[in-house]
Amino acid sequence: MAEVKLEHVTKVYDGKVTAVHEVDATIRDKEFVVLVGPSGCGKSTVLRMIAGLEEISSGTVSIDGRVVNDVAPKDRDIAMVFQNYALYPHMSVYDNLAFGLKLRKYDKAEIERRVQHAAGILGISSYLDRKPKALSGGQRQRVALGRAIVRQPKVFLFDEPLSNLDANLRVQMRTEISRLHHQLQTTMIYVTHDQIEAMSMGDRIVVMRDGIVQQVDTPLSIYHHPTNRFVAGFIGSPTMNFFSGAVSKNGTWTFHQEGTAFTLPVEAGDGNKFTATANVTLGIRPEHIYAFRPSGITTLSPFAAQVDVIEPVGNEIFVYFSTGAGTHYVARIASDRSPEVGKPHELLVDTSKMHFFDTGTEKSL
Repeated sequence: MAEVKLEHVTKVYDGKVTAVHEVDATIRDKEFVVLVGPSGCGKSTVLRMIAGLEEISSGTVSIDGRVVNDVAPKDRDIAMVFQNYALYPHMSVYDNLAFGLKLRKYDKAEIERRVQHAAGILGISSYLDRKPKALSGGQRQRVALGRAIVRQPKVFLFDEPLSNLDANLRVQMRTEISRLHHQLQTTMIYVTHDQIEAMSMGDRIVVMRDGIVQQVDTPLSIYHHPTNRFVAGFIGSPTMNFFSGAVSKNGTWTFHQEGTAFTLPVEAGDGNKFTATANVTLGIRPEHIYAFRPSGITTLSPFAAQVDVIEPVGNEIFVYFSTGAGTHYVARIASDRSPEVGKPHELLVDTSKMHFFDTGTEKSL
């Protein structure tokens, strides 16, 4: 059992700068949880407090049912993989993998078994005699992973381990780490600022902002049911479009964008959220805006827009448009055809996929 539990965990620097505020989270045994958020949100600080590399100002961290606030990092039975590979350049790959085990006085046979096992899992058996300088970035990251695997810890901690890799290697290593989790069946906590990494790897995601947890849920639940405007805008690529305006009822509920002729009908179920004319922020994801009418969707509503930029990205096209409010928005459409740049075009919104947020609190309605 390797459950990690954080209760009211807070980190304050110099008695006045609160980097992490009252974080409550439970990472279940064998679960892969991703901490995600923009730079400076406190996610790495949380990970370092779990590892024992940062002192906890208040609250408790428990691993496997034991409070570890005052336990040294080496005694917490965790292994950490950093953004920097932190390999010993003068040692071979084998010696890098074996170094931690030698310090813990494991016998040679056990070290050999663990190193060969980890190397086999990661596909680096043929590199064991090489020095780190003779390896690619992806191979070095595998060695760093292998050094954690040979420890056979209760919990793996990853602090943005793929940030130094190029785009193709990041995709490859994402798959490798996910495969590793399924193979090892060990609790893993992963920190990243890349929401695509979070969505594709995590069993659950912890979204953070300014040291505060915004939402904890499965990737798809967060995508479809964000708790506030920040989460809605952070999760999803391209980001969600936001329209400031008001909803009012004149027989049926309608959304009107502030200062423009842009209007959209509000679905009956969504209208029940409002009791009178209300200022709200409307959120629409780019993939729920269509440049041409698709078949099979009955909840489409048209609106007039000016097409400003077309950005082909292969199997789809990003259409940047405006509605007269001085703000640019984006639609994500199939690449079989596209509207003309610099001309008006009627776009369509799937009104069953619209999100509404309170203008003041930014909470989802």
